[in-house]
Amino acid sequence: MTSFDGLLERVRTLSPLTTDLLVVAVVGQFTASDAAWNDPGYRQADWFTWLLLAVSLAALVWRRRRPVPVAVVTGAACAGWALYGHIGELLNLPVIVALYTVAVQGSRRRTLWTGLVSSLASGAVALRVGHDVVNPQGLPMLEMLWPLVPLLLGEVVRTRRQLLDEYAARAVRAAEEREREAVRRVREERVRIARELHDIVAHTVTAMTVQAGLALDTLDAKPELSRRAMRQVRDSGKEAVRELRATVTVLRGQEDEPTGPAPGLGQLAELVDRFADGGVATSLRQDGTGDDVSPMTGLAAYRIVQEALTNVARHSGARHAAVSVVRANGRLTVEVVDDGPTPPPTQPQAQPQAESQSQSQSQGQGDGFGLIGMRERAAAVGGSIEYGPGPGGGFRVRASLPADAVRGGQP
Repeated sequence: MTSFDGLLERVRTLSPLTTDLLVVAVVGQFTASDAAWNDPGYRQADWFTWLLLAVSLAALVWRRRRPVPVAVVTGAACAGWALYGHIGELLNLPVIVALYTVAVQGSRRRTLWTGLVSSLASGAVALRVGHDVVNPQGLPMLEMLWPLVPLLLGEVVRTRRQLLDEYAARAVRAAEEREREAVRRVREERVRIARELHDIVAHTVTAMTVQAGLALDTLDAKPELSRRAMRQVRDSGKEAVRELRATVTVLRGQEDEPTGPAPGLGQLAELVDRFADGGVATSLRQDGTGDDVSPMTGLAAYRIVQEALTNVARHSGARHAAVSVVRANGRLTVEVVDDGPTPPPTQPQAQPQAESQSQSQSQGQGDGFGLIGMRERAAAVGGSIEYGPGPGGGFRVRASLPADAVRGGQP
Protein backbone atom coordinates (compact mmCIF):
# COMPACT_ATOMS: atom_id res chain seq x y z
CA MET A 1 0.00 0.00 0.00
CA THR A 2 2.88 2.32 0.75
CA SER A 3 4.51 1.77 -2.66
CA PHE A 4 1.17 2.38 -4.40
CA ASP A 5 0.69 5.65 -2.50
CA GLY A 6 4.19 6.68 -3.48
CA LEU A 7 3.41 5.93 -7.13
CA LEU A 8 0.25 8.04 -6.98
CA GLU A 9 2.21 10.88 -5.39
CA ARG A 10 4.79 10.79 -8.17
CA VAL A 11 2.02 10.76 -10.79
CA ARG A 12 0.44 13.85 -9.20
CA THR A 13 3.73 15.73 -9.48
CA LEU A 14 3.92 15.20 -13.26
CA SER A 15 3.19 18.11 -15.58
CA PRO A 16 -0.20 18.15 -17.39
CA LEU A 17 1.44 17.42 -20.77
CA THR A 18 3.38 14.47 -19.37
CA THR A 19 0.21 13.11 -17.78
CA ASP A 20 -1.71 13.44 -21.07
CA LEU A 21 1.04 11.65 -23.00
CA LEU A 22 1.06 8.88 -20.39
CA VAL A 23 -2.72 8.49 -20.71
CA VAL A 24 -2.42 8.37 -24.50
CA ALA A 25 0.27 5.68 -24.25
CA VAL A 26 -1.82 3.48 -21.95
CA VAL A 27 -5.01 3.92 -23.99
CA GLY A 28 -3.08 3.31 -27.22
CA GLN A 29 -1.60 0.08 -25.90
CA PHE A 30 -4.96 -1.44 -24.95
CA THR A 31 -6.82 -0.12 -28.02
CA ALA A 32 -4.10 -1.21 -30.47
CA SER A 33 -3.99 -4.72 -29.00
CA ASP A 34 -7.75 -5.03 -29.57
CA ALA A 35 -7.63 -3.45 -33.04
CA ALA A 36 -4.83 -5.80 -34.16
CA TRP A 37 -7.01 -8.90 -33.79
CA ASN A 38 -10.56 -9.73 -34.82
CA ASP A 39 -12.55 -12.94 -35.03
CA PRO A 40 -11.81 -15.03 -38.14
CA GLY A 41 -14.34 -14.39 -40.84
CA TYR A 42 -14.68 -10.73 -39.96
CA ARG A 43 -12.85 -7.69 -41.27
CA GLN A 44 -9.29 -7.64 -40.02
CA ALA A 45 -7.18 -4.61 -39.19
CA ASP A 46 -5.93 -2.66 -42.19
CA TRP A 47 -4.63 0.81 -42.94
CA PHE A 48 -8.02 2.43 -42.25
CA THR A 49 -8.22 0.80 -38.82
CA TRP A 50 -4.79 2.13 -37.85
CA LEU A 51 -5.63 5.56 -39.30
CA LEU A 52 -8.68 5.84 -37.04
CA LEU A 53 -6.55 4.76 -34.08
CA ALA A 54 -3.88 7.36 -34.83
CA VAL A 55 -6.49 10.12 -35.14
CA SER A 56 -8.10 9.10 -31.82
CA LEU A 57 -4.80 9.02 -29.94
CA ALA A 58 -3.63 12.32 -31.43
CA ALA A 59 -6.90 13.96 -30.38
CA LEU A 60 -6.53 12.69 -26.80
CA VAL A 61 -3.41 14.82 -26.38
CA TRP A 62 -5.70 17.89 -26.52
CA ARG A 63 -8.42 16.52 -24.24
CA ARG A 64 -7.78 19.07 -21.44
CA ARG A 65 -7.82 22.11 -23.68
CA ARG A 66 -10.56 21.04 -26.14
CA PRO A 67 -12.60 18.36 -24.39
CA VAL A 68 -15.76 18.60 -26.52
CA PRO A 69 -14.01 18.54 -29.95
CA VAL A 70 -11.85 15.65 -28.75
CA ALA A 71 -14.98 13.76 -27.71
CA VAL A 72 -16.46 14.37 -31.18
CA VAL A 73 -13.30 13.14 -32.95
CA THR A 74 -12.87 10.01 -30.81
CA GLY A 75 -16.61 9.29 -31.03
CA ALA A 76 -16.48 9.57 -34.83
CA ALA A 77 -13.50 7.18 -34.92
CA CYS A 78 -15.34 4.67 -32.72
CA ALA A 79 -18.40 4.88 -35.00
CA GLY A 80 -16.11 4.50 -38.01
CA TRP A 81 -14.74 1.21 -36.68
CA ALA A 82 -18.27 -0.13 -36.12
CA LEU A 83 -19.51 0.96 -39.53
CA TYR A 84 -16.36 -0.39 -41.19
CA GLY A 85 -17.03 -3.77 -39.65
CA HIS A 86 -14.21 -3.96 -37.15
CA ILE A 87 -15.66 -5.04 -33.82
CA GLY A 88 -13.70 -4.88 -30.55
CA GLU A 89 -14.31 -4.66 -26.83
CA LEU A 90 -11.75 -1.87 -26.22
CA LEU A 91 -12.11 0.19 -29.39
CA ASN A 92 -14.33 2.66 -27.54
CA LEU A 93 -11.66 3.31 -24.85
CA PRO A 94 -10.48 6.62 -26.42
CA VAL A 95 -14.01 8.05 -26.49
CA ILE A 96 -14.60 6.86 -22.91
CA VAL A 97 -11.57 8.88 -21.74
CA ALA A 98 -12.76 11.88 -23.80
CA LEU A 99 -16.29 11.74 -22.35
CA TYR A 100 -14.90 11.49 -18.82
CA THR A 101 -12.80 14.62 -19.45
CA VAL A 102 -15.85 16.49 -20.78
CA ALA A 103 -17.71 15.83 -17.54
CA VAL A 104 -14.86 16.33 -15.08
CA GLN A 105 -13.81 19.69 -16.58
CA GLY A 106 -17.19 21.06 -17.54
CA SER A 107 -20.53 21.79 -15.95
CA ARG A 108 -23.63 19.74 -15.26
CA ARG A 109 -25.46 21.41 -18.12
CA ARG A 110 -22.69 20.47 -20.58
CA THR A 111 -22.60 16.92 -19.22
CA LEU A 112 -26.32 16.50 -19.79
CA TRP A 113 -26.15 17.74 -23.37
CA THR A 114 -23.10 15.60 -24.11
CA GLY A 115 -24.81 12.54 -22.63
CA LEU A 116 -27.92 13.13 -24.75
CA VAL A 117 -26.00 13.56 -28.02
CA SER A 118 -23.59 10.67 -27.41
CA SER A 119 -26.40 8.29 -26.44
CA LEU A 120 -28.43 9.14 -29.55
CA ALA A 121 -25.34 8.80 -31.76
CA SER A 122 -24.42 5.44 -30.24
CA GLY A 123 -27.98 4.15 -30.66
CA ALA A 124 -28.08 5.36 -34.26
CA VAL A 125 -24.81 3.52 -35.07
CA ALA A 126 -26.17 0.34 -33.44
CA LEU A 127 -29.35 0.56 -35.56
CA ARG A 128 -27.30 1.21 -38.72
CA VAL A 129 -25.02 -1.75 -38.19
CA GLY A 130 -27.85 -4.05 -37.13
CA HIS A 131 -27.78 -7.66 -35.92
CA ASP A 132 -26.43 -9.45 -38.97
CA VAL A 133 -23.92 -12.17 -39.19
CA VAL A 134 -21.14 -9.96 -40.50
CA ASN A 135 -21.32 -7.11 -38.03
CA PRO A 136 -22.95 -8.20 -34.78
CA GLN A 137 -23.73 -5.32 -32.44
CA GLY A 138 -25.46 -5.13 -29.06
CA LEU A 139 -29.02 -4.03 -28.61
CA PRO A 140 -29.52 -0.32 -29.44
CA MET A 141 -30.82 0.38 -25.94
CA LEU A 142 -27.68 -1.05 -24.34
CA GLU A 143 -25.46 0.81 -26.81
CA MET A 144 -27.17 4.06 -25.76
CA LEU A 145 -26.25 3.48 -22.11
CA TRP A 146 -22.49 2.90 -22.20
CA PRO A 147 -21.57 6.57 -23.06
CA LEU A 148 -23.36 7.65 -19.88
CA VAL A 149 -21.01 5.64 -17.65
CA PRO A 150 -17.86 7.78 -18.14
CA LEU A 151 -19.97 10.94 -18.05
CA LEU A 152 -21.49 9.90 -14.71
CA LEU A 153 -18.06 9.03 -13.30
CA GLY A 154 -16.67 12.39 -14.40
CA GLU A 155 -19.65 14.21 -12.88
CA VAL A 156 -19.10 12.46 -9.54
CA VAL A 157 -15.39 13.33 -9.53
CA ARG A 158 -16.04 16.97 -10.48
CA THR A 159 -18.74 17.36 -7.83
CA ARG A 160 -16.43 15.90 -5.21
CA ARG A 161 -13.65 18.31 -6.19
CA GLN A 162 -16.04 21.25 -6.00
CA LEU A 163 -17.17 20.17 -2.53
CA LEU A 164 -13.57 19.84 -1.35
CA ASP A 165 -12.74 23.26 -2.76
CA GLU A 166 -15.80 24.74 -1.05
CA TYR A 167 -14.85 23.11 2.25
CA ALA A 168 -11.31 24.46 1.92
CA ALA A 169 -12.63 27.95 1.10
CA ARG A 170 -14.96 27.80 4.09
CA ALA A 171 -12.09 26.74 6.32
CA VAL A 172 -10.00 29.67 5.08
CA ARG A 173 -12.88 32.10 5.63
CA ALA A 174 -13.51 30.67 9.08
CA ALA A 175 -9.82 31.04 9.97
CA GLU A 176 -9.82 34.63 8.70
CA GLU A 177 -12.98 35.39 10.67
CA ARG A 178 -11.46 33.88 13.82
CA GLU A 179 -8.35 35.97 13.30
CA ARG A 180 -10.40 39.15 12.85
CA GLU A 181 -12.45 38.30 15.92
CA ALA A 182 -9.30 37.67 17.95
CA VAL A 183 -7.82 40.99 16.82
CA ARG A 184 -11.06 42.77 17.68
CA ARG A 185 -11.21 41.19 21.13
CA VAL A 186 -7.57 42.04 21.81
CA ARG A 187 -8.18 45.64 20.75
CA GLU A 188 -11.27 45.93 22.95
CA GLU A 189 -9.43 44.37 25.87
CA ARG A 190 -6.51 46.77 25.46
CA VAL A 191 -8.92 49.71 25.49
CA ARG A 192 -10.65 48.35 28.58
CA ILE A 193 -7.36 47.81 30.41
CA ALA A 194 -6.13 51.28 29.43
CA ARG A 195 -9.38 52.77 30.71
CA GLU A 196 -9.13 50.92 34.03
CA LEU A 197 -5.50 51.89 34.56
CA HIS A 198 -6.23 55.50 33.68
CA ASP A 199 -9.13 55.67 36.12
CA ILE A 200 -7.05 54.16 38.91
CA VAL A 201 -3.74 55.94 38.38
CA ALA A 202 -5.04 59.36 37.31
CA HIS A 203 -7.48 59.63 40.19
CA THR A 204 -5.11 58.34 42.84
CA VAL A 205 -2.10 60.36 41.72
CA THR A 206 -4.23 63.50 41.54
CA ALA A 207 -5.63 62.92 45.02
CA MET A 208 -2.17 62.16 46.40
CA THR A 209 -0.74 65.28 44.75
CA VAL A 210 -3.45 67.48 46.21
CA GLN A 211 -3.08 65.95 49.69
CA ALA A 212 0.72 66.16 49.57
CA GLY A 213 0.51 69.83 48.57
CA LEU A 214 -1.88 70.48 51.43
CA ALA A 215 0.44 68.70 53.86
CA LEU A 216 3.40 70.71 52.65
CA ASP A 217 1.54 74.02 52.99
CA THR A 218 0.30 73.28 56.53
CA LEU A 219 3.37 71.45 57.85
CA ASP A 220 4.49 74.31 60.13
CA ALA A 221 1.25 76.15 60.84
CA LYS A 222 -1.13 73.19 61.21
CA PRO A 223 0.84 70.00 61.81
CA GLU A 224 -2.29 68.01 62.68
CA LEU A 225 -3.88 68.89 59.33
CA SER A 226 -0.61 68.04 57.64
CA ARG A 227 -0.53 64.61 59.29
CA ARG A 228 -4.14 64.03 58.29
CA ALA A 229 -3.31 64.86 54.69
CA MET A 230 -0.32 62.51 54.69
CA ARG A 231 -2.48 59.71 56.12
CA GLN A 232 -4.86 60.33 53.25
CA VAL A 233 -1.91 60.06 50.83
CA ARG A 234 -0.99 56.73 52.41
CA ASP A 235 -4.57 55.42 52.20
CA SER A 236 -4.90 56.53 48.59
CA GLY A 237 -1.68 54.73 47.71
CA LYS A 238 -2.91 51.54 49.39
CA GLU A 239 -6.18 51.72 47.48
CA ALA A 240 -4.36 52.22 44.19
CA VAL A 241 -2.11 49.23 44.91
CA ARG A 242 -5.15 47.10 45.72
CA GLU A 243 -6.98 48.02 42.53
CA LEU A 244 -3.85 47.56 40.40
CA ARG A 245 -3.24 44.16 42.01
CA ALA A 246 -6.83 43.14 41.25
CA THR A 247 -6.45 44.22 37.62
CA VAL A 248 -3.14 42.40 37.20
CA THR A 249 -4.61 39.28 38.84
CA VAL A 250 -7.40 39.17 36.30
CA LEU A 251 -4.97 39.75 33.42
CA ARG A 252 -2.78 36.86 34.59
CA GLY A 253 -5.77 34.55 34.84
CA GLN A 254 -5.43 34.07 38.59
CA GLU A 255 -9.07 34.74 39.30
CA ASP A 256 -9.01 32.35 42.28
CA GLU A 257 -6.94 34.86 44.24
CA PRO A 258 -9.00 37.10 46.55
CA THR A 259 -9.89 40.47 45.06
CA GLY A 260 -12.05 43.24 46.40
CA PRO A 261 -15.45 44.02 44.94
CA ALA A 262 -15.70 46.50 42.09
CA PRO A 263 -16.53 50.01 43.29
CA GLY A 264 -20.08 51.22 42.84
CA LEU A 265 -22.67 53.65 44.15
CA GLY A 266 -22.03 52.53 47.72
CA GLN A 267 -18.49 53.90 47.59
CA LEU A 268 -19.41 57.34 46.23
CA ALA A 269 -19.51 58.93 49.70
CA GLU A 270 -15.98 57.76 50.44
CA LEU A 271 -14.84 59.02 47.03
CA VAL A 272 -16.38 62.44 47.61
CA ASP A 273 -14.81 62.66 51.06
CA ARG A 274 -11.34 62.11 49.66
CA PHE A 275 -11.75 65.07 47.32
CA ALA A 276 -13.29 67.20 50.07
CA ASP A 277 -10.20 66.54 52.20
CA GLY A 278 -8.05 67.66 49.27
CA GLY A 279 -9.20 71.26 49.34
CA VAL A 280 -12.23 71.14 47.01
CA ALA A 281 -15.44 71.38 49.00
CA THR A 282 -17.54 68.59 47.50
CA SER A 283 -21.14 67.69 48.24
CA LEU A 284 -23.02 64.51 47.33
CA ARG A 285 -26.73 64.04 46.70
CA GLN A 286 -28.16 60.57 46.07
CA ASP A 287 -31.82 59.98 45.41
CA GLY A 288 -33.46 56.64 44.64
CA THR A 289 -30.19 54.70 44.31
CA GLY A 290 -30.43 51.29 45.89
CA ASP A 291 -28.94 47.83 45.74
CA ASP A 292 -31.05 46.91 42.68
CA VAL A 293 -29.01 49.14 40.36
CA SER A 294 -27.04 47.08 37.86
CA PRO A 295 -23.46 46.50 39.09
CA MET A 296 -22.07 47.53 35.71
CA THR A 297 -24.11 50.71 35.78
CA GLY A 298 -22.95 51.39 39.33
CA LEU A 299 -19.32 50.92 38.33
CA ALA A 300 -19.76 53.19 35.30
CA ALA A 301 -21.35 55.88 37.47
CA TYR A 302 -18.56 55.60 40.04
CA ARG A 303 -15.83 55.91 37.39
CA ILE A 304 -17.55 58.88 35.72
CA VAL A 305 -17.80 60.73 39.04
CA GLN A 306 -14.20 59.77 39.84
CA GLU A 307 -12.90 61.11 36.53
CA ALA A 308 -15.03 64.28 36.72
CA LEU A 309 -13.77 65.08 40.22
CA THR A 310 -10.21 64.31 39.17
CA ASN A 311 -10.55 66.86 36.38
CA VAL A 312 -11.99 69.37 38.84
CA ALA A 313 -8.98 68.97 41.11
CA ARG A 314 -6.43 69.02 38.29
CA HIS A 315 -7.72 71.59 35.83
CA SER A 316 -10.67 73.69 36.90
CA GLY A 317 -9.32 75.73 39.79
CA ALA A 318 -12.73 75.34 41.42
CA ARG A 319 -13.28 75.56 45.17
CA HIS A 320 -16.66 73.83 45.23
CA ALA A 321 -18.11 70.85 43.39
CA ALA A 322 -21.50 69.18 43.61
CA VAL A 323 -22.20 65.54 42.76
CA SER A 324 -25.76 64.41 42.09
CA VAL A 325 -26.89 60.82 41.41
CA VAL A 326 -30.65 60.50 40.87
CA ARG A 327 -32.67 57.50 39.74
CA ALA A 328 -35.98 58.15 37.98
CA ASN A 329 -38.02 56.37 35.32
CA GLY A 330 -35.52 53.55 34.98
CA ARG A 331 -32.59 55.91 34.33
CA LEU A 332 -29.67 56.90 36.52
CA THR A 333 -28.67 60.53 36.04
CA VAL A 334 -25.15 61.38 37.19
CA GLU A 335 -24.13 65.04 37.31
CA VAL A 336 -20.96 66.74 38.52
CA VAL A 337 -20.85 70.56 38.54
CA ASP A 338 -18.05 72.85 39.75
CA ASP A 339 -17.70 76.62 40.17
CA GLY A 340 -14.37 77.01 38.43
CA PRO A 341 -13.62 79.54 35.68
CA THR A 342 -15.68 79.09 32.54
CA PRO A 343 -13.64 77.40 29.77
CA PRO A 344 -12.77 79.47 26.68
CA PRO A 345 -15.75 80.06 24.37
CA THR A 346 -14.01 78.15 21.57
CA GLN A 347 -14.72 74.93 23.44
CA PRO A 348 -18.02 73.15 22.71
CA GLN A 349 -20.86 73.50 25.21
CA ALA A 350 -21.77 69.84 25.13
CA GLN A 351 -20.18 66.76 23.67
CA PRO A 352 -22.29 63.65 23.08
CA GLN A 353 -20.63 60.27 23.52
CA ALA A 354 -20.13 59.76 19.77
CA GLU A 355 -17.96 62.83 19.14
CA SER A 356 -14.34 62.42 18.13
CA GLN A 357 -11.28 62.57 20.31
CA SER A 358 -10.16 65.85 18.79
CA GLN A 359 -13.12 67.55 20.52
CA SER A 360 -12.16 66.19 23.95
CA GLN A 361 -9.89 68.98 25.08
CA SER A 362 -12.29 71.21 27.02
CA GLN A 363 -11.39 72.05 30.60
CA GLY A 364 -7.73 71.60 29.65
CA GLN A 365 -7.56 67.79 29.85
CA GLY A 366 -4.28 67.25 27.98
CA ASP A 367 -4.84 64.42 25.52
CA GLY A 368 -8.49 63.91 26.56
CA PHE A 369 -8.19 60.26 27.71
CA GLY A 370 -10.35 60.96 30.75
CA LEU A 371 -13.24 62.30 28.70
CA ILE A 372 -12.81 59.46 26.22
CA GLY A 373 -12.97 56.98 29.08
CA MET A 374 -16.18 58.56 30.42
CA ARG A 375 -17.81 58.34 27.00
CA GLU A 376 -16.74 54.71 26.61
CA ARG A 377 -18.06 53.75 30.04
CA ALA A 378 -21.41 55.40 29.35
CA ALA A 379 -21.66 53.73 25.95
CA ALA A 380 -20.69 50.32 27.38
CA VAL A 381 -23.85 50.19 29.50
CA GLY A 382 -26.12 51.77 26.87
CA GLY A 383 -26.03 55.34 28.21
CA SER A 384 -24.96 58.76 27.01
CA ILE A 385 -22.91 61.63 28.39
CA GLU A 386 -22.59 65.37 27.86
CA TYR A 387 -20.04 67.80 29.23
CA GLY A 388 -19.18 71.43 28.80
CA PRO A 389 -19.52 74.86 30.48
CA GLY A 390 -22.45 75.03 32.91
CA PRO A 391 -25.33 77.53 32.57
CA GLY A 392 -24.13 79.50 35.59
CA GLY A 393 -20.42 79.15 34.89
CA GLY A 394 -17.93 76.47 35.77
CA PHE A 395 -18.04 73.05 34.14
CA ARG A 396 -20.72 70.37 34.10
CA VAL A 397 -20.62 66.64 33.36
CA ARG A 398 -23.99 64.92 32.97
CA ALA A 399 -24.49 61.22 32.19
CA SER A 400 -27.72 59.31 31.66
CA LEU A 401 -27.40 55.56 32.28
CA PRO A 402 -29.91 52.68 32.35
CA ALA A 403 -30.48 51.69 35.98
CA ASP A 404 -31.49 48.07 35.46
CA ALA A 405 -30.37 46.85 32.05
CA VAL A 406 -26.98 46.61 30.38
CA ARG A 407 -26.76 46.89 26.62
CA GLY A 408 -23.52 44.99 26.21
CA GLY A 409 -19.82 45.35 26.48
CA GLN A 410 -17.71 45.73 29.55
CA PRO A 411 -17.43 48.73 31.82
